[in-house]
Amino acid sequence: MTASTVYWISTALLSLLYLSSATLYLLKSAWVRTQLSALGYPGYLVPLLIVLKVLAVVAVLSRINTPLSDLAYAGMFFHLLLAAIAHAGAGKPKDALPAVIGLILLVASFATQNVARDIPSPHGDVQAWTRAASH
Repeated sequence: MTASTVYWISTALLSLLYLSSATLYLLKSAWVRTQLSALGYPGYLVPLLIVLKVLAVVAVLSRINTPLSDLAYAGMFFHLLLAAIAHAGAGKPKDALPAVIGLILLVASFATQNVARDIPSPHGDVQAWTRAASH
C-alpha cells in the first residue's frame, strides 16, 4: 500500500471518528455530560469539544494553513491521549479503545501527510525523524 493511500485512508477514518463523536456529543448532550462527569471533567466542555472536533477535521482536511493543520494534529493527539488515559484511569479500559484507534490513525495520517499533500509540513518528515534518531 502506498504512503499516499495510507494517508487518505487514515485521515478519512480519523475524520469520521471525530465527526461522529461531535455528532454524538450534539445529539446526546446530557448523556455525554454524565459520562464526562464520571471521568472527572466538567459538563461545560461538551459544546467546546463539539466545535473543536469539527474545526480540527476542517483544518486537517482543508490544509488552508500548514501550521494550523499541524496544530490541529497536536490538539487531536493530546485529546486522544488524555481520553485513553482518563478511561483507563477510571477502570474502563475497553472504553479507551476508540481513543487508541484514533491515536493509531493519527500517527499514520501525520507520518504520511507530506507524501500526499502539495504543501509539506516541516514536522511531518518521517525520514528526517529517523535520521535524527540515528545520530
